[in-house]
Amino acid sequence: MTDETTNLVLEHLRAIRGELATVKDELRTMKTEISTLRLQVGAVSKLVEQCVEDIATVRVRLDRIERRLDLADASK
Repeated sequence: MTDETTNLVLEHLRAIRGELATVKDELRTMKTEISTLRLQVGAVSKLVEQCVEDIATVRVRLDRIERRLDLADASK
């Protein structure tokens, strides 16, 4: 290879290395963001689960109140 060709190849390799470094940084950032999102989704999931349990508890109590006040349907 001539010096000109060698320099051209090295120039391209340096450019590729620079792009690769950028991709690595972006990937690292995305991994951090995904980890954060996983934690947030887990927290939201627990909150929804707690809300479902609370609603079920309120439903049981409401049914009991309706029965005591004779407001419940006969089918219950």
